Amino acid sequence: MLGEEKLDDMKLEANAGGDGRSQPRVYTLLSQIPAGRITSYASLARALQTSPRAIGGALRNNPFAPEVPCHRVIAANGFVGGFMGDWEKAPSGINQGKKLELLRGEGVEFNVEGRLVDRRKWWDGPWKV
Repeated sequence: MLGEEKLDDMKLEANAGGDGRSQPRVYTLLSQIPAGRITSYASLARALQTSPRAIGGALRNNPFAPEVPCHRVIAANGFVGGFMGDWEKAPSGINQGKKLELLRGEGVEFNVEGRLVDRRKWWDGPWKV
């Protein structure tokens, strides 16, 4: 987990560009996801009382990856989903390949269709909002 000072620095930087209102909150939650575990856009959205689409927008603009681990967020149906602004139909894109590489390095496996193999890797908090 990132130190509070590092998170405070990131909040200031995130607020400097765009509206920056929801991004620091999303990044704070992302830092709570343990290595080797994943969550969904929907889970983060429920915790912050927003939409999964809003979560995706904040992740797409995450300048702190992989320290703020947006790669640990996948679709609720277990599909690997997008990464760094790209969303592919299959795990064949460069960015999606990087996401899969990061997750595999943490012990999270996906099948050839890009679906999570072990549902025990899901993590849904508890979130400290």
